[in-house]
Amino acid sequence: MAGVSGGRIETAALRQNLEDQLDRLMTQLEELEEIKGDMDQSEWEGIRNDTLEELKHFSNSLDKMLAGDMTLVDQLSSLRLATRAAISDAFKTPEVIRMFAKKQPGQLRQRLSDLERDMKFQKVSAPKFHQQKTEILSALKRLGDKITPLEEDYLSQNMNAALGLLEEVSEQIIGEDVIKVAKQQVNNDK
Repeated sequence: MAGVSGGRIETAALRQNLEDQLDRLMTQLEELEEIKGDMDQSEWEGIRNDTLEELKHFSNSLDKMLAGDMTLVDQLSSLRLATRAAISDAFKTPEVIRMFAKKQPGQLRQRLSDLERDMKFQKVSAPKFHQQKTEILSALKRLGDKITPLEEDYLSQNMNAALGLLEEVSEQIIGEDVIKVAKQQVNNDK
């Protein structure tokens, strides 16, 4: 079966498993945020730290997979970047991380629209609005989605250090992946 499909079926299954694992971890972070007030602070921090530790292990596994199989580079780069964003606290909104990891610019645009509506009707605090809007715009930009000059200005004015670090890390990841692909192509040509 692997010979007939050229590994495409196995790659798709692996990618789905990885997306499911990331979804589970992001859901866990979301639910933790929702019940934060109902838990003892130290207990909440312990569970959150455990989840972040799982994300670190997940990220390390992705790194190892990408180092060994170049056909997965493009498909798994966004997952790796999303897990690093979650670990570094660049994105504080698990829902945004999930949409970013799944490369869903349409859903991110919808979330931005909903967020702006909620702000208009004062259903969300100003700090939360600014944080999430910045995260969404940053994710859209990283996914190559067209952002308007007004959105670009908003992003540059509201970019925090963590999101700036994410930009640097993502450029580094892309650079590393390009180098790996180039090396493999050189080796294949020999």
